[in-house]
Amino acid sequence: MKKSEKQKGRERSNAQKRQLQLIIGGAVIALVIITLVGYVFFNPSVAKTGDRVAVYYTGTLDNGTIVKSNMNTTPFVFTIGTDEIIPYGLPSTVIGMQLNETKTVVLSPEDAFGKYDPALIQVVNRSSLPPDADYVVGNDYQIVRKSDNAVAHVKIMNVTPDAVTWDANDNLAGQNLTLKLTLVQIVKQ
Repeated sequence: MKKSEKQKGRERSNAQKRQLQLIIGGAVIALVIITLVGYVFFNPSVAKTGDRVAVYYTGTLDNGTIVKSNMNTTPFVFTIGTDEIIPYGLPSTVIGMQLNETKTVVLSPEDAFGKYDPALIQVVNRSSLPPDADYVVGNDYQIVRKSDNAVAHVKIMNVTPDAVTWDANDNLAGQNLTLKLTLVQIVKQ
């Protein structure tokens, strides 16, 4: 049995329609991908490495104590990805944020104030300290090393006639820090 010319024509027409549908579908998918790539790479309202940004932030401890906040002052300004000293891992937190977006992150002690290190508790012979210094238990002191003028901040734990025991850990070492930050400016570099 031979196919009629009419049936062959319909099959050819259906094949052309399927081919056209595949081409249109491919074009739509390509446009969607191009649009997404363009949005990710050229969207001026998303913070990326190299951008200069300004943020407001509030840092609180697990018990709700506010450690640091710039909410009623000027925003903290920095460039993402530079060698600037920027507290609390802010650069990695800000990447991908949109303008005026607010984000809350919890930083572990390692990323906030450091883990508490018992090795930083030291007993120092009073003969190696300035003779006129009056150390009071519970007070914070700044100690300057004579050999290189390095500065350490210590808290006095115990004082005897022969020795002073101090803790060189940060007062907040070992604690989590919850940061609530709002990105208020992005300047593309």
